[in-house]
Amino acid sequence: MQKSNLFFRSLFIIAVFLLMLIAGIIYRQLQMVKNSSKLVMHTYEVNLKMEQLFSAVKDAEASQRGYIITGETLYLDPYFTSLNNVKNYYNELKFMTADNLIQQQNLEKLNDLINTRFKLLSETLKLHIAGHNNDSLNSLLLKGENVMSDIRIHIHTMTQIENGLLDMRQKENDNQRSITPIIFLIVILFSLCIFILSYYQINEDANRLVKLNSNLLITNKIFEHAEEIACMSHWQWDLTTNKLTYSDNQYRLLGLEPQSIDLSLKAFSEFVHPDDRNILLERSKLAIKVGESPSAPYYFRVIRKDGELRYFKAIGKLTSDLHGNKILIGVTIDVTDQHLSELNLEEKNKELERSNAELESFNYLASHDLQEPIRKIQTFISRIIEKEKDHISESALDYFSRMQLSAHRMQKLIEYLLMYSRTNRTDQIFEYSDLNKLLDHAKQELSLAIEEKNATIISSPLPAIKVIPAQIQQLFINLISNSLKYSKDKVAPVININSEIVDSKDITELKNEPGRKYHKISVTDNGMGFEQEYAESIFLLFHRLHERSEFSGSGIGLSICKKIVENHLGFISAEGRPGEGATFNIYLLAS
Repeated sequence: MQKSNLFFRSLFIIAVFLLMLIAGIIYRQLQMVKNSSKLVMHTYEVNLKMEQLFSAVKDAEASQRGYIITGETLYLDPYFTSLNNVKNYYNELKFMTADNLIQQQNLEKLNDLINTRFKLLSETLKLHIAGHNNDSLNSLLLKGENVMSDIRIHIHTMTQIENGLLDMRQKENDNQRSITPIIFLIVILFSLCIFILSYYQINEDANRLVKLNSNLLITNKIFEHAEEIACMSHWQWDLTTNKLTYSDNQYRLLGLEPQSIDLSLKAFSEFVHPDDRNILLERSKLAIKVGESPSAPYYFRVIRKDGELRYFKAIGKLTSDLHGNKILIGVTIDVTDQHLSELNLEEKNKELERSNAELESFNYLASHDLQEPIRKIQTFISRIIEKEKDHISESALDYFSRMQLSAHRMQKLIEYLLMYSRTNRTDQIFEYSDLNKLLDHAKQELSLAIEEKNATIISSPLPAIKVIPAQIQQLFINLISNSLKYSKDKVAPVININSEIVDSKDITELKNEPGRKYHKISVTDNGMGFEQEYAESIFLLFHRLHERSEFSGSGIGLSICKKIVENHLGFISAEGRPGEGATFNIYLLAS
């Protein structure tokens, strides 16, 4: 019994020892298998990285050729992307082969070849952009092909070296795997773990797929609702199978129930207006025979099922599915409302042209036919007074004098109306002008009135900007005339004209145009002024604050000022101080 116990104890100890030894051997074996597997995978990764490096160089070359052939700058995007990819792949290879001196030396040589290739690519692009002759371009392309061949050979050499290492490491890996049968158990356990993990992942993916499908249904509903709101539809035409499918809203646009009929190209063309069917057929033939998508949107009319005429706009884009089949996708939009709006706008433009023509006729009439009777009235009254003065009573002379004044006012009114009409014309030419000179011209024109009033005009330096010179000069004339007209009795008028740069954010009326700079030109006088409540109404046409008997005028001068400033995309405002004077602020865009 004691011997038996000793035997079993010894056997247990030996068994434990053997188990530990086997476990150690298995562990060591697994480590060796693992290390050899890493070396094999490392070799595969190096080969893959070299293939990616070579592929990136080829992508750059292909992008360059595509750009040279088509002239499309879109081909340059892959070219610049390839530059970064090549650099990244090279750095990764440098790191991965750090323990292989031969491959490190080969990489240095490969780097030189790649740098040479990209240098030739860059020179080729520069020659092509500069428009040099084809001989120089072809010479560089030939050099590039030779360098590309050297790169291919060099990478092939490096790949052979790696393949040699791969064979050696693969054999070592196979030997290590065949030493211990326990690997099968490990594989089974590993597979079981993978199965469990896979089941778990599949279950998670299934739940996630259900959620995505639910979101997709909601998205489709939203998209369908958006199509209805936008009066548009989408369609898909498989050019390989000639199968054409439309979204539900396409049927609604034609006055049909969704998917109620097989809406083939022929069936769809039955709804197209007979005069426009050739447009649809020509675009269809182009897509089928040439395999090109329409270069621009095209328009055609359709007759709905209920007989209503609608205007459609369609545009497509050619693409391919995973199997390389050509598919034309596109959208169709009902643009009837837009079309009718454009027709209405055209009619409004025609009406505006007619109105402008009538305005031109009125200008001609006012400047010629209307002024002629007034001049004759003034002439005849002057002759009657001159010849019959001794035979006319005092009351008759007073009547004739009033008639002359009325005729003079009528003539001035016509002149101001003509001036206001001219400010509405859009064919005025903007010129870079010095406002100081325009102000001087205005003062010269008003020199007699300024001298009569003994007025003083003080002005700071004004800017030089693009304006309509004649209108700005008229603006200064009207504002100075207004200050002279409404000056106080026995007080010499003093008019100050100043200029400064202001920001639109500091101007209440211009806060909706942030970030813009304006020239603020202020005209300030020491005249009668006005109540601030009339600051806006004084710019209205024919509006007067005083009776005609108090001050002469037509009530148009300030309206002309406002129109001139608006023609320059500016703004004018007024500030009144009763008994102290008034200030008119003009805001003109700073160039």
